[in-house]
Amino acid sequence: MQGLDTNILVRFFAQDDLLQAHVAESILAQLKPESPGFVSLVALAELIWVLRTRCGMPKSKLIPCIEHLLNSPELVVEGQEAVEQALVAFAKSKAQFADCLIERSGRLAGCVDTVTFDKDASRLAGMRLI
Repeated sequence: MQGLDTNILVRFFAQDDLLQAHVAESILAQLKPESPGFVSLVALAELIWVLRTRCGMPKSKLIPCIEHLLNSPELVVEGQEAVEQALVAFAKSKAQFADCLIERSGRLAGCVDTVTFDKDASRLAGMRLI
């Protein structure tokens, strides 16, 4: 298994540096289901943050990026169940993807709820505004 850093994924999706994008595409093309790439939750959260804030990618384009990662047989996404559930919440809320992932990860770990100061995040089921 080959770990993938955030910057590899950013170059692949953003295509903002053509040379690095080409290298990232080459790395991803070499992955196989029997020798997959690994996307950690930290790398995924960073990816979405970078694409949204630095690259100005709208939510409507972020969702297919996450789906692409989840549906790629040559990738293993850490906490896939939490990511899939967070994606559903992200698609229909004003909360940030990271907030959705925090809430879903907590719920799957057995948390009754997750406390927050974030009003948008608190609108998610499972989050409680303090």
